[in-house]
Amino acid sequence: MGRIMEWAARSDHLGGLPRKTVIMAVSAFARAVANLCNKSSVHNADTLMNLVRSRPPGVPLITVSNHMSTLDDPVMWGAFKGLLSLDLELARWVLAAEDICFRNPIFSYIFRTGKCIPITRGGGIYQEHMNESLQRLKDGSWLHTFPEGKVFQEDVPIRRLKWGTASLIARSPVTPIVLPIIHRGFEEMMPENYLNGRRPLVPLCNKNLKVVVGEPIEFNVPMMVETAVLDSRHVTAPHQESKWPILTSAGQELDETAQRCLYVALSEKIQSSLETLRLLAKRL
Repeated sequence: MGRIMEWAARSDHLGGLPRKTVIMAVSAFARAVANLCNKSSVHNADTLMNLVRSRPPGVPLITVSNHMSTLDDPVMWGAFKGLLSLDLELARWVLAAEDICFRNPIFSYIFRTGKCIPITRGGGIYQEHMNESLQRLKDGSWLHTFPEGKVFQEDVPIRRLKWGTASLIARSPVTPIVLPIIHRGFEEMMPENYLNGRRPLVPLCNKNLKVVVGEPIEFNVPMMVETAVLDSRHVTAPHQESKWPILTSAGQELDETAQRCLYVALSEKIQSSLETLRLLAKRL
């Protein structure tokens, strides 16, 4: 399967006018929902703002967060003062569910020009659009992911993460800065079961929205790769031909079993950081 409307995602598409129009419109909507219709607060905003504006050249940024509603992105960014008025080249790329955001050509065009990358849920970590996401990291861009993989509105511990984000960290030539973010109240603004099990047509108002930014997660990828290779030697895998390509990370080649060990370790570290931040957010 080819990449959906990849041409519309290019910054030079029609001189950049569609991207500018879509992002300006979405930014205005996000700010209105976050600050006019609702009350929002952001804790530790400067950490994200500084990383977006002035991280080392060529170093990609991945932000990871819980997923409380279908409007988490873009509304959570509307809560940050000044974030949505930055240079469009600094704006985030985001992984978006193909079955929700890319249902027809009009939606596909709008989301593509808005720097969204379609992901097929259940399509695996080596699906075509994950390669596109990896290219954005190679460009040194900012990418946002929802590693839980779907909306969860219950106030419960962070669930087991999908491996997509971990695979991007491992496959990126330059280890990304990974920043955890937790938000609360978004499930009240856009509840999944509002009327007859459906979402409301528009965001609900007079809710308290809270965004809490953590600190970058420290990853020693070379050491984690070495540990994964050693651990994989003690894993009894079913005898079948691997469908995964060999991964070269931190100078070592990893077969599918070693990759699985690595992705589990990376994902568990992200999950632990998000859970610690979630508990902090409840106290703030």
